[in-house]
Amino acid sequence: MRYKAEKMAMRSIRIPASIDSRLDALAKKTGRTKTYYIQEMIRTSLADLEDYYLADAISERVRSGAEKVYSLEEVERDLGLAD
Repeated sequence: MRYKAEKMAMRSIRIPASIDSRLDALAKKTGRTKTYYIQEMIRTSLADLEDYYLADAISERVRSGAEKVYSLEEVERDLGLAD
C-alpha cells in the first residue's frame, strides 16, 4: 500500500535481537527495507490500539455512570419503531 509523502519524525526504539533478525530476513526475501515493515506494523496496529483504548475509556464512563446507556427497546420506542 502506498502513502502520499508526508513529513517524517525520527524515533529511536529498542527491539529484541530475535525480532530484528526476523525483520532482516523478511527484508532480504522481499527486497523491502526494515523501515518499510516497521512503518507498516505501526500503521496497521495503531488503528487497533486507538479503537481498543477509546472503547476502554467509553466503557469506564458507562461503568461509572457518567455515560447514559439505552436499550434497543428504549431506542425503538423513542423513535417510534417499536412493534
